[in-house]
Amino acid sequence: MTDYQLFIDGVFCDASDGGRFDCVNPATGKRWASAPAATSSDTERAVAAAHRALRNGPWPEMTATQRGQMLFRLADLVAEHAHRLGSIEMTDSGKLAAETRSQTAYVADYYRYYGGLADKIQGATLPIDKPNMHVFTRREPIGVVAAIVPWNAAMFLTATKLGPALAAGNTVVIKASEEAPAVMCEFAALVEQAGFPAGVVNIITGFGEPCGRVLTSHPLVSRVAFTGGTTAASRVVANTANNFAHVSLELGGKSPILVFDDADMEGAVNGAIAGNFGATGQSCVAGSRVLVQAGIHDEFLARLIERAKEIRIGDPLEDGTQMGPLATRAQLERIQQVVAESEAQGAVVQTGGKRPDGFDSGWYYEPTIISCMDQNTPSTQVELFGPVMSVLRFEDERVGIGLANDSPFGLGAGVFTKDVARAHRVAANIHSGIVWINTYRVISPIAPFGGFGQSGYGREAGVDAIYDYTRTKTVWVNTSEEPMANPFVIR
Repeated sequence: MTDYQLFIDGVFCDASDGGRFDCVNPATGKRWASAPAATSSDTERAVAAAHRALRNGPWPEMTATQRGQMLFRLADLVAEHAHRLGSIEMTDSGKLAAETRSQTAYVADYYRYYGGLADKIQGATLPIDKPNMHVFTRREPIGVVAAIVPWNAAMFLTATKLGPALAAGNTVVIKASEEAPAVMCEFAALVEQAGFPAGVVNIITGFGEPCGRVLTSHPLVSRVAFTGGTTAASRVVANTANNFAHVSLELGGKSPILVFDDADMEGAVNGAIAGNFGATGQSCVAGSRVLVQAGIHDEFLARLIERAKEIRIGDPLEDGTQMGPLATRAQLERIQQVVAESEAQGAVVQTGGKRPDGFDSGWYYEPTIISCMDQNTPSTQVELFGPVMSVLRFEDERVGIGLANDSPFGLGAGVFTKDVARAHRVAANIHSGIVWINTYRVISPIAPFGGFGQSGYGREAGVDAIYDYTRTKTVWVNTSEEPMANPFVIR
């Protein structure tokens, strides 16, 4: 049993009122650790520490190259401890150990990528239309950044925020999710070991009320980077009404996977399986609406069902396990409710749709495939964040694109076809921030990540993301040997 602590101003500490909450292992349903429930005053203290570190001390005096070198040190530490961090994240979230360990190791590449970009942030000299004026722009840190990360990929989604924020010279307060916060508490020790000055990175754990509200509405916070659901996002936006913080939102999705009748069947089946049952479906880009052209629909569905039945459910720590539990009991109950509602409206559960036999403890749910007549079925409308795939039939390209776009979300989409012209045509017409063609769920620090509509705005990863953590300053220099003219003498 581990009792974790907050990390504020370079010091590990408990919540000011001693409050704590349990970390529960989803595979057993039992408490295995605890984390502090940060209070309003704890959150205020973290923001104040970040603001001091931004204005005074060694951090603002460092060169961009020195900041980059610190990110490289952090990357090395993350890579060195990837196995341990992955095991902790697995215990707290129920994700497969092999997945969390490999993902954590890859996270190091994000810190290396932004470490390399730290001294590549450039302003510009402007060809101004005034004589005797030299005008240029500077890119400066935007300020204190509030980074709010979810439980389902905490290390990865922290790196997409923390990497560019630190590279640009900002200071950061990270709020970990109240669900599965343990790995972020462990990560704090690596931040300290990497040698970041006190207050540059602060990590708090707690609930939306009070610490999430206080953090996102704080007058000293200049930037909010949020990943989570639409309901919480609307509160975040409202909280920034008074501090006018810049906001980026990486929200949920109900991503479509379009499978055309000329697709490579094996590759398309693998794409649908990966998009729905990888990470137990607990991914914001889960391709949970699988749209299949009529000519291959029946064969494709049969193969999906066969593959889903072969998935090995079990303890996420065991090497042979292919799908572990859901992260929380609430997720399990919500999925059960929506599947029941879908059946009541005429949808057919082809496989799954219940807790697996022999798993009386933990939050397990079978890989589930539902045949839907149309997109009014609840399972096609609601982001379930679990292993539930809705399959629909379409006749032609125009109809398929229409179905794909018939959603308020727009994060990811998949297209499976051997027709290169069709692939480009469909990708251009799908309303989503990411389109994968003949593949799915591939990411890179080099490629921007983000959505349209209710999937949020702003981008994480890629070169441009670092500029979202800067503000532009314009500098005018009078190069004339003459004094500035009398402003009341018009020439």
